[in-house]
Amino acid sequence: SDVEGILNVDREYAAGLRDIKAGQRIVVIFLFHKSPDFTSDFLFQAPPNHEKKLGVFSNCSPIRPNPIGMSVLEVLKVNDSKIYVKGIDMLDGTPVLDIKPYIESKFDCPSYQEK
Repeated sequence: SDVEGILNVDREYAAGLRDIKAGQRIVVIFLFHKSPDFTSDFLFQAPPNHEKKLGVFSNCSPIRPNPIGMSVLEVLKVNDSKIYVKGIDMLDGTPVLDIKPYIESKFDCPSYQEK
């Protein structure tokens, strides 16, 4: 996604953004705070533009047993307690639980998943 946005970090943690630089990617873990409560009715859901219903752990639906989401975003710049990002897919006001560096080797798929 080319959608740009701003992550607002509590001022008390702003110093922790020191080594985040423009051009790098970060992993943002957030809360799907606007999603309905999960019930067994949501165990199988059809993703957008997809005819087949998939199991809840096989899709990216925001309606989950634990309403936690994750996005990998490109950092455009950091200014004080704000991270300007590209690729954002969260609603305005979404609570951010954590921010981590994107380390490609940690997300590398084992060969058995490529078959």
